[in-house]
Amino acid sequence: MPLVSSTYKPKTPFTNGHFNTIYAAKIRRIKGVTYNRERITLSDGDFLDVDFSFSQNEKKSSQITIIVHGLEGHARRPYMQGTARILNQNGYDCASINLRGCSGEDNTKVRSYHSGASEDLADVVNYIVSKNKYKAIYLCGFSLGGNIILKYLGENRERPDLLQAAVAVSTPVDLYDSLGALQQRTNWVYRWSFLKDLKKKYNAKLKVFPNELSKENKSKIKSLLLFDELYTAPANGFENALDYYKKSSSKQFLGNINIPTLIINALDDSFLKEKCYPKKEAEQNKNLYLEMPAFGGHVGFMTSNEVSYNEKRTLYFFNSHKKEKSLR
Repeated sequence: MPLVSSTYKPKTPFTNGHFNTIYAAKIRRIKGVTYNRERITLSDGDFLDVDFSFSQNEKKSSQITIIVHGLEGHARRPYMQGTARILNQNGYDCASINLRGCSGEDNTKVRSYHSGASEDLADVVNYIVSKNKYKAIYLCGFSLGGNIILKYLGENRERPDLLQAAVAVSTPVDLYDSLGALQQRTNWVYRWSFLKDLKKKYNAKLKVFPNELSKENKSKIKSLLLFDELYTAPANGFENALDYYKKSSSKQFLGNINIPTLIINALDDSFLKEKCYPKKEAEQNKNLYLEMPAFGGHVGFMTSNEVSYNEKRTLYFFNSHKKEKSLR
């Protein structure tokens, strides 16, 4: 599919990628979303918590969007609530996933969530299908969550016909390339923040699993690469960090996606480098749309009102790709 022209042209100060990123994450506040939490048992016996919010229309909705957060996120992040709000206001129920260990309660396994954990998304999709309540399912993912949904859609796995369309925002489709971006000097604040939170989680895991994890490795974790080398990879069955990045990157799966899917990656996103803009893959797959605004930062895309650009685009894209006439 040809590349999509973007209409996102923000005013100052949102033309600064770092300001856009930080404002959206730390300053923005969302009101009007009510969550109802359900706990889902995963295929390996672990659990994750899903926060459901419902259509604000009078009739019960027959369509639902599954929303997946980014690294060290959760369902109550502003970008998650903002997306749920605009969809709820326009006739969609939403299932906002808190990935393993991200709901405020640690998961039960030594492993946690990671960028390629599409099996957990598959369990949530199957759980929603089992409710026998919806005629259409949509997917929306941010950053790490965007990589998960793209990988899920392109893998050789059985998927329900109810899946209609998907949107991935600020997505590192090449994980190693994105790591290279995060290692740049200008990203030290983000890198430090992520590593601080991840080390806290490792320490909590170490107390529960002292035989599987080690204090020695805890002291060695001084970078995101070392966190993945010493924890993410071994805890999830990968040979090492590079094996994890290679097998979990969604870029290799984009050619197999067979439902309308939009990727919105800003050109000023400091978390992304060249390989995270899959132009060739979009040109060769009629179902894949790639939009590359000049501005937006990482999961930013702020505007002068309460609705972000990516939220409006997500609603428009979903409404434009409904297979069931009864859902229009």
